[in-house]
Amino acid sequence: MGGARPTPDRERYAGLFAQRTRVMKSSAMRDLMALTERPEIISLAGGLADTTLFPAEDLAKVLSHMAAESSARALQYAPTEGMADIRPALTEVMAAEGMTVDPDEILVTTGGQQVIDLVCKTLVDPGDVIIAEGPTYPGAVPTFSAYEADVVQVELDADGMRIDVLQETLARLDAEGRRPKFIYTIPNFQNPGGVTLSLERRRELVRIAQEREILVLEDNPYGLLRYEGEALPTLYQLDGGRFVVYAGTLSKILSPGIRVGWTLAPAPVRQKMVVGKQGSDLNSSSLSQLMVAYYFRERDWHDYVRRQADVYRARRDVMLDELGRHMPEGATWTTPQGGLFVWLTLPSYFDTTDLLARALQHNVAFVPGRAAYLDGRGGQSARINFSGVHEDDIREGIARIGAVVAEQAELYASLTGSTPPGAGRGRGAAPPGAAGDVADAGAPIVPLRTAGRRRGSR
Repeated sequence: MGGARPTPDRERYAGLFAQRTRVMKSSAMRDLMALTERPEIISLAGGLADTTLFPAEDLAKVLSHMAAESSARALQYAPTEGMADIRPALTEVMAAEGMTVDPDEILVTTGGQQVIDLVCKTLVDPGDVIIAEGPTYPGAVPTFSAYEADVVQVELDADGMRIDVLQETLARLDAEGRRPKFIYTIPNFQNPGGVTLSLERRRELVRIAQEREILVLEDNPYGLLRYEGEALPTLYQLDGGRFVVYAGTLSKILSPGIRVGWTLAPAPVRQKMVVGKQGSDLNSSSLSQLMVAYYFRERDWHDYVRRQADVYRARRDVMLDELGRHMPEGATWTTPQGGLFVWLTLPSYFDTTDLLARALQHNVAFVPGRAAYLDGRGGQSARINFSGVHEDDIREGIARIGAVVAEQAELYASLTGSTPPGAGRGRGAAPPGAAGDVADAGAPIVPLRTAGRRRGSR
């Protein structure tokens, strides 16, 4: 018998689904990946490292040596905690950021994303409180939702998480008899906000964690991708590993495809995370771990990171210039000292979820701001990435977004009979999480799907 396979009736399976599936969220970046695989799409959405910068001949030599010397081990199971071969490489990366660690305390994971999952699996019961920055890493949102956490988001400003608001939040939770399981933060070149937690605030956050005995999950994917300014100590370094769980990854400084991350945590927490990982994937890829070990032994990984930083710095500067050229009055954006992202905030009558639908018709993509919140905020903001595309594509991509934004502004004016509100343009004038991320009640949101003709699409 031939013919198309029938589409399953979802209701037929509804009674089988676990309760948690009702609150599980899809990842905004993953949803866009299929679209952005199309060659005509300029994707400013993903947090992509430019893997074309990796020398193909280096990869070939490393893999050849590994295959000749260690093929049997590369194809075999490994300890859940990770292979001994990779530990010197990971301690080197941490040493480059001022940390001295015991290699035996490292738990190797399948990317930094698995660290977030394992921390939640280890600590969070349904209804437990997690404190996160607002906005926060869009990839953490589905994980927090899957474990049915109550996520309380603390706003950012130009110096990172506002510690005064954190203290107010903790006091309110105390009064409610609720203790957070952990505080999640990306202190270096925050994703998606692009801001960096100041040294004073780092010390305050560590002091609060120690006084209250609250764990802090420090997610540090971008720390070595600094383009200007002085490096700051990590929270793990300031804390000494008592209350900070550290999450690292090679996805941004080597390759996301190898899926190698790691974590350090207080011993009782680490032990539970090891057990949790055994139930998830037994162990991270032996092939990937040995590839990293060989690469660090045979090649200058510092030089590769420096070359990445030089390229990304230039792309960041192009993006900032193009935003100044194409964004309207009232638009603001952050100026990151490193990392991969700029956080753009448009005037209050914009809705970037609608804007994305129209932008995709112009063959350009970004991450809408609501993906970085769990409470509906972020509607007028967007995360835009500069690392994964070449400079000409950044220019064209921002121009296409600007064309869609101009259509929205014209439509607003025609429907309301007034000039779109705007308070002047300026880099970093409204940091992520500021009041400007909440639409003004008096400024109607104009749906882009009713907008006029397309412009600049190809």
